[in-house]
Amino acid sequence: MKAVIYAAGQGIRLGAMHARQPKILLSFGGKSLLEWHALRLTTIGITGMIVVTGFERAEVRRAMEEFAGRYPLRLQEVFNPDFTEGSVLSMHASLPVLRECREALAPGRETTDRPPLGPLPGVLLMDGDVLYPAAMLARLVRSPHETVLLYDRNYSTADDDPVLVPIRDGRPVEFRKCWRGEADAVGESVGFFKIGPADLPMLIEETEKRARGAGRRESYDEVLRAMVLAGRFHGEDVTGLPWTELDFPADVVHATEEVLPAIQALEDA
Repeated sequence: MKAVIYAAGQGIRLGAMHARQPKILLSFGGKSLLEWHALRLTTIGITGMIVVTGFERAEVRRAMEEFAGRYPLRLQEVFNPDFTEGSVLSMHASLPVLRECREALAPGRETTDRPPLGPLPGVLLMDGDVLYPAAMLARLVRSPHETVLLYDRNYSTADDDPVLVPIRDGRPVEFRKCWRGEADAVGESVGFFKIGPADLPMLIEETEKRARGAGRRESYDEVLRAMVLAGRFHGEDVTGLPWTELDFPADVVHATEEVLPAIQALEDA
C-alpha cells in the first residue's frame, strides 16, 4: 500500500516566522512533520511514501534524502509547478501515481503490497500539515471499508472554518465548511483518506475534470466532496485521539505544548 502526502502549499497563514519554510518541515520533538509521516507509515506497514512538493521544493527533497535510510520506505517526490493555484493541481500532479495504483489493484491482479494491519488494498491520501499518532493511521488502514475518511467530533470553529463531515447511518453525507443541518454525528475531517480500487477511477476522473479552466483554483476537497455526495465514502470516528492541523502560529504552540506530549503518552502506554 502507498501513501500520497500533499505538501505543496506555502503556508501563508503561519506568518512571517515560517514564511520561507514549507509547513511539512516544521519540527516537533526533533523531527520534521515529514519525518513523522515516514515513521508513522513505517509503523503500520506502509511500503511507499509519495510526497507532492511545490513551495521550496529543494528543501523538502533535501530533508527526504537525509532520513531516507532510516525507514524501510520507497520514497518518491512528485512536483506540482502550479502550487500557487488551487490544491486540486497537486492532486492532478499525483495522477500518474494514482493511475499506477489503479492498475496494480485492478481485479485479477495479485499484489503483495498490503500492510499487515489492513484487510483491504487501496491508496492513502494525506494532508501533509498534520501531527498525529500511529493509532490514527492504523484506524484508517484497518477499516473494513475500502473507501473511508477520518473525522473527529471534537472540533472548534474559533480560529478557522474546518471541513465538516456530517454522518447519517454510518456514512458521510457532506464534506464542506460552514455546514448546517441535522445528522447523527458531525465531525471535522482530519485530512486522511483511504481510497479503494473501485473508487480510484472516480477520484481520477473528478480530478481531471477540475484541473482545467476556472477549476484550477479549486481545492482538492472538491474532488473528495463529489465522492462523498456520490456515496462512495464511509467514515471512521477518531474522536479522542490527539492530533492537530498546522495552519496558524497558535497551532504550532498547541502542537508543541499539548499534542506532541499527548501523542507520546499514548504511545508510551
